[in-house]
Amino acid sequence: MFTLLTVYFALWFLVLGACTLLFAIQSRKSQPTRVPSPLPRISILIAARNEEAAIGRCLSSIRQLDYPPELIEVLLGDDSSTDATRAVAEAAMQGYAGQFRCLTITTILGTAHGKSNVLAHLAHAATTDYFFITDADIAVPRTWLQGLLAHTQAGVGTVTGITLVQGPRLFHKLQGLDWLLSLGLVQVVSDTGAPVTAMGNNMLVTREAYEATGGYERLPPSITEDYELFRATLRHGFSFRNVFRPEVLAESLPIPTFQRLLHQRRRWMRGVEQLPWWLKMGLAFYGSFYLGVALLAWVAGPIAVAVVLGIKVLQQGVLATLCFRRVGRRPPLELLPVFEVYTVFLTISLTLFRLLPLSFEWKGRRYS
Repeated sequence: MFTLLTVYFALWFLVLGACTLLFAIQSRKSQPTRVPSPLPRISILIAARNEEAAIGRCLSSIRQLDYPPELIEVLLGDDSSTDATRAVAEAAMQGYAGQFRCLTITTILGTAHGKSNVLAHLAHAATTDYFFITDADIAVPRTWLQGLLAHTQAGVGTVTGITLVQGPRLFHKLQGLDWLLSLGLVQVVSDTGAPVTAMGNNMLVTREAYEATGGYERLPPSITEDYELFRATLRHGFSFRNVFRPEVLAESLPIPTFQRLLHQRRRWMRGVEQLPWWLKMGLAFYGSFYLGVALLAWVAGPIAVAVVLGIKVLQQGVLATLCFRRVGRRPPLELLPVFEVYTVFLTISLTLFRLLPLSFEWKGRRYS
C-alpha cells in the first residue's frame, strides 16, 4: 500500500508541476491580436433577479468602460425581481450617454428557463453583432470590451475572460484564491486546444455563433447555461479563446455563506459531469488527493502526511504566484496553509451535499 501511495503522490505532484510549467510558458497563447477597426457597436447582456444590493456596482463599472458610450447597448433583464432591482438600476444609469434598457421578463421562450430565459430575451432585443455577458454581482474593468474584442478572430465564437472573487473576510479571500488557482488549471488545458468551459459572468459571444445554436430557447434546459451555450457553439464549428490577462479581469462579489457556496459548487458539478470522460478522469485523479492523504496517515503516520502536504503547499504557492502576477495582483501566499483546511472541509462537505436528493437553487428558485 505504501508503494502504491508513493507512486500516486509522485504522479500527482508531477501533474501539478507540469501544469504550473505549462502555465508559465503558454502565456503567449492568450496574447491579443487587434481590436476590430472601426470599433463595433456592442451589446452588454445582464440577467438580474433580486440584485438591488449589487446591480449599482455592476452598472457603475459599465459606465466607466474605456469605450465610446454611443457604441454601447446595455440590456438588463429583470427576472421578476421582488425587490428594488429595477429602480436601483435605472437610477444608476440615469444620464448615461450610451443606450440602456431594462426589460421585465415575464414570458418563457422555448426550452429556456431561469437565467437562460432572461438571456434569450436579451439576445432577441440586442441590435449588435457582439454579445458581452456578465452578472449583476460582477464589476468589469475599464478595458473589458477591448480586451475581449482583441481575441475575436474569424471563426471564434466565444471569448472568456477571467474573474477574481474579492471581499474583506478570510472566507472571501479563500474563495478568491480557490477561483484563480482553478482558473489557472483551466487555462492550461484550454491553451492545449481542449475545450473545458466558459464563464457566463465574463464572456463574449458573437451573434453569428449564438444564432447558429438556435439561441437559449433551442438548447437543452440546463442550470449551467453558459457551459451549454459554449458546447453548442463548438458543435456548430466555432472555436474559442480563454483569456488570462489583466485587461479582462473582472471582480466578483463573494458568496456570503458556506451553505450558499455549497449550492453554487453543486450546480457547477452538474457541468463537470458533462465534460469528456478523459477530463473527468483527470479531475477525479486530481480531486482524490485528500483520500490519498487519509490512506497515507493510516499507513505511514503523521510525518509522511506533513511532508506530502508541505510539498503541495509549496507547489500551489508557485502556481498561485504565477496566476496572480499574470493579472497584476499580489499573490496571497500567507493564506496557503489555511487554504488546505478550507479545501479539505469544502471537498468533504460538497461530496456529502452532492449525494443528498436536493433540488438546485438559483436566486430563490429551485430547479430539478
